[in-house]
Amino acid sequence: MFGLWGLWYIHRYGEITSLPGLRTAYSAFFAGILLTAFGSGYYHLSPANDPLVWDRLPMTIGFAALFSIIIGEYLSENTGRRLLMPLLVIGFLSVEYWAFTEANGSGDLRPYAVVQFLPLLLIPVILLLHKPQVGTAKYYWLMILFYVLSKLCENFDAAIYNAGMLVSGHTIKHLFASMVPATMIYALVVRRRTAH
Repeated sequence: MFGLWGLWYIHRYGEITSLPGLRTAYSAFFAGILLTAFGSGYYHLSPANDPLVWDRLPMTIGFAALFSIIIGEYLSENTGRRLLMPLLVIGFLSVEYWAFTEANGSGDLRPYAVVQFLPLLLIPVILLLHKPQVGTAKYYWLMILFYVLSKLCENFDAAIYNAGMLVSGHTIKHLFASMVPATMIYALVVRRRTAH
């Protein structure tokens, strides 16, 4: 839902809410979110390695696009735009490498972990050291917080369920993860309102 909403919002108000060179990155971010919903649904219907590829692959689109947006808004719009395609390719290759090694018995997740967690380490540094060309950093900090909370809930899945026997950490993880694109959309709405 948030992926579709975000795509519509960027299509409708992108000229007001984003830098011209980053509209494709914003579209890629929300497309990644939308595809993740389908990929995750497919995986949860039939948990196995093959469906897991379709869960992880769209997530790399979201990671790559968000990193491109941050670089574009805080460092250089042109650099952010130019990095989008290489980052998408690296994300794709990281998932394909994992699938290949998994099929051969080793399941090496290291490249995928770098694609997922290196931006999570670099983005706070960029937010702290640079001022944005548009918008404010507080919504990106919120997005980071929600993502970290989602990963903690995923990590402590069984412990969370055993603590209350009501809901698993994995379920709460999905709720926190959905707040990441929701926060991005809200930030764009605020940008549009303050632009007038």
